This record gives sequence, structure tokens and C-alpha cells, in this order.
Amino acid sequence: MKLIPIETPAISHFAYLLCDGNEAAVIDPRRDVEEYVAAASAQDCTIRYVVETHRQEDFVLGSAYLARLTGARMVTGKHELFGHGDIRLGDGESFSLGSLRVVALETPGHTPESLCYAVYEADNDVPWCVFTGDTLFFGDTGRTDLPDVDDTAQNAGLIYDSIHQQLADLGDTTIVLPAHGPGSVCGSGMAEKPMSTIGAEKRYNKVFTMSRAEFVEYKGSERPPRPPYFRHMEKVNLRGGLPPKSIEHQPDLLTSAKVADMQHDHLLIDTREPEAFAGGHVPDSYSVWMGGLPVFGGWVAEADTPIVLICDRTDDVAVATQHLNRIGIDNVKAGLAGGFPSWRKEATPIRSCHVITPVALHEERDRYLVLDVREDDEFASGHIEGAQNIYVGYLSERLDQLKASKSDRIVVTCGVGHRAGVAVSILLKAGYTNVSNLLGGMSAWQKFKLPVVEG
Repeated sequence: MKLIPIETPAISHFAYLLCDGNEAAVIDPRRDVEEYVAAASAQDCTIRYVVETHRQEDFVLGSAYLARLTGARMVTGKHELFGHGDIRLGDGESFSLGSLRVVALETPGHTPESLCYAVYEADNDVPWCVFTGDTLFFGDTGRTDLPDVDDTAQNAGLIYDSIHQQLADLGDTTIVLPAHGPGSVCGSGMAEKPMSTIGAEKRYNKVFTMSRAEFVEYKGSERPPRPPYFRHMEKVNLRGGLPPKSIEHQPDLLTSAKVADMQHDHLLIDTREPEAFAGGHVPDSYSVWMGGLPVFGGWVAEADTPIVLICDRTDDVAVATQHLNRIGIDNVKAGLAGGFPSWRKEATPIRSCHVITPVALHEERDRYLVLDVREDDEFASGHIEGAQNIYVGYLSERLDQLKASKSDRIVVTCGVGHRAGVAVSILLKAGYTNVSNLLGGMSAWQKFKLPVVEG
């Protein structure tokens, strides 16, 4: 038996290639599947099964395409929200992979259809591992607000029961293999660990260390932001996802003059770091750094929004396009050939904005309105006194709540400056004229030991 985790870092996603003999299964593949096929080939294995733990909300699945490409059979649960599957397993039902037995365990809570899969070696009553999807993470569980935010607490009870009834007694040595790690939008509070077991989770994971009532209160009070593209993911993943974009549908590389002609009816996304954006950018473009595209690209663009990419280099256009494709945003029409340097050289209009250091802001605090665009729990853990909190994803629709005029001095902060960069570009596009990004964000502010307020 061999197990190969395959990570997609930008969305903190893990798929897994499980091999035994010359047979393999892939669990929760993303849309672009070439890496899974290559990994199976390197192990001299044929992919026999493509397995889903649930529909997934934060990326496009590649299940149906991978099954069609390899002739594999798709394995899902029987719940209607899977919507597909060659083999549809109920609770306790199984399939064989080489000498291994893979048993489906119904674990609703994160979503109604969520499954885990326990993997047993021959003649062994204790599973070697369990694929937990978004049910059990290292140090936490999946979020429970997705089916309906009004049922968050009820679903917290469901996920607590699922874990205690289905996973707790699998055996303390059973390796836990979740679909996500820290940084995923499908959960919060995940631990930075290379691996874990059921026994280890029992010692520190709140779902094991809290009573059911305590856990329901804790988890039921969470209100993590729900990116708008989640709804689109749920629809396309009901059919097993989408095939990857073909070479013929890759964006054109255009000159600065042609990109300028497209400004009025296309959404421009600048993928450079926020400091570079502040120094100079194409007017009315959104700042979404490259690593943030698989999340925040889905906050500023919809599935059918026509997009032009402004990157550091021409080669970055393909990477940025793939990031957006992974969340179902496929209408990338063009990229700027030569990156932003080519725009700068052509004497085309350039806009800039401001940055400010933590020390400078502290010394002139009374001159600025501070907008903190982090999540609620981040803000509560420590913020600049007098700061207003509006999460970056909601900023466009809540500008009327911002206690500032278009000409006021506004400093935007987040954790280290990336989300603040997105917010700065939203404010500029909305007509605010004096906006600064706090360099290093709250991380730098606290390293300078400047005062914070909790709550």
C-alpha cells in the first residue's frame, strides 16, 4: 500500500492517491487532474476509483473528468446532493482496492451529504487511515453554516455526533487525512501539523475536549465569511465538477493599447503584491495578489465576468488563469503582454495610492480613519483603537456603513497587507481619493508593540 498526498497550496487543499498492488484511487481531485494521472503512472498503477467525500464548496472538482479520462468508476454516497456516482455507498458499505477494504461512513454536519472513508488492510480490524474530507481537520472541524446559516448550531451538533459516533472508536492509531489544511475557507483554527491520528485529535481538538453543549455553543457562534462563488461550486460539483480549460481557450496576450480599449467593459485584476499596486497601477483595476486569487478572485468576479489580468510578467498570466479556473471563473479574456512594465513604458494612464508604516500611523493617529478588513474573530483578538471593522469581502456592498467621506484620510489594515490591498482597490474604484495600506498590517503593528484593543 502507498499513500501520496497531493496539495494545492493556494486553496489549502489535499487530494490523495491511494495505491495497492497495481490499482489506485484518487480522493477529492481538483479540476486540473494531470498531476494525479502522472502520480499514478509513476507508481505503475491504474486509477480504478475516483472518490468524493462531499461536493466541495471552495474549488471545482475534477472527479467526472478524471473518471472519464482513466475509465475509473466514481464513488459517492447515496445522498441526493452528490447527484452522480457509479458506485453509491450507504453507511457501512464498502469497495475493494487491491487487498484494501474502503468503508464509507456517513458524517453529516459540514454538509448533509458528507462522508468519511476508513481504509482497512486485510485481516485488520483497526483502520490504517480515514479520509475525513471537511468533517474532521487537524485541530478543528469543518464549518457548519454552509447548508443554512440559521442552522449553524444545529449542524454543529450533527458534526459533533458524526465524529463521536463514527470516528472516535476507529482506533487511536488511525491516521487522519483531511481535505484541507490551515488557510482554507472551509474551516478555521486548523493546526499546522504534518500529520495526525484519531488519538492525537482526542487530546487537543475541541470536538473531543468539549462537551456537546460546549461545542455547539462554540461552533454555533462562528460566522465565517461565505464567498459568493461557493454557490457556483455547489452547482458544478453536483455533476462531478468540470473538465479543465483547453489550450484553445487560454486568454490572449494583448498590448497595452488593446487592454486600454477593454477597460470599460472588462474587469481588470492586478495580481502583483499590494506595495507594487500602490506604487502604480492601471486605473480602476482590482488588486488581488497572486496567492489570493483562488479565494478573493471569487469575491470581485462572478463566473461569467469578462476579465483582463495585469501581472508582473507575461508568464504569470497562465498561473493566474489557472487559479481562477479552479474556482469556476473561466471568462478570462486576456492578459497584458509583458506585464505591468509594458503598461508603464507606453505612457498610458497610471494611478497610485499610499502606504503608511505602523509607527507613522501611530504618531499621527488622529489624522486617519482606520478600516480593519479582517474577519470578526481576528478583529476581536486585537485591533487598533477606534478602527472600524468591515470584512473585505463585504466592503463593496457595505460602503454606506463606512464612516468617512470620499476625501477623508483612510488607512486600511488586515493581517499583513494583502486583504487590505484588495480593500484599497475597492475604495479607489468607488471614488475614495486618499487611501493608504498599512505596511505589514496588524502583524507589523503588534511587532512594534503598539497598543491594541481586544473585543
